[in-house]
Amino acid sequence: MEADGLSLRLTVISNNIGYNGLLKTSWGFSCLVEGTEKTILFDTLLLENMRLLHKDTGVVDVVVLSHIHADHTGGVEAFLRRNSHVDVFVPASFPISLRRAIASFGAHVRVVEDSIELFDRCYSSGEMGYGIIEQALILRSRKGLVIITGCAHPGIVDVVKEAREMFQDEVYLAMGGFHLSGTSDYKIGEIARALTISWMVVLAL
Repeated sequence: MEADGLSLRLTVISNNIGYNGLLKTSWGFSCLVEGTEKTILFDTLLLENMRLLHKDTGVVDVVVLSHIHADHTGGVEAFLRRNSHVDVFVPASFPISLRRAIASFGAHVRVVEDSIELFDRCYSSGEMGYGIIEQALILRSRKGLVIITGCAHPGIVDVVKEAREMFQDEVYLAMGGFHLSGTSDYKIGEIARALTISWMVVLAL
């Protein structure tokens, strides 16, 4: 996709749905974002897939960890052994022990509480939710907002609503984990309708 004249490339490094027989699958999600001012690795899991996809860990400038669960953070130490020259953005709710472990590799730990600009046109939603705290990654493009979630534990509708309210802009793409496995078709329909209604409200502004 095009983002302000740049070619924005989103590569799913890992998830639980197989689409390429060469790649490993597992619970969790990880995505590489290229084409922005800095290359972002969103969540760290199944890094072996990066090699299989011919993606060099050395090109990553920024790591964004969505939430504390191991199926999203489990590969962070393995990654930092390969590339520690990165800024790692973690929710403020992360244990101090994990922050120190990340810093021990030489990485720069950046603690996120409220919504912030990570760098030009790239933002964190800030901490969301009350049980499982999570941050989403938001990219601004000419076509609208690109929202990347780890699990969307706070609810994908609320995550999208927060992003729209932050920027008063349309959403071009929402991707990542939505944590809807086992959810009934009726409930998924409700979520889809809520997203559609929110979209119409934004378009009417």
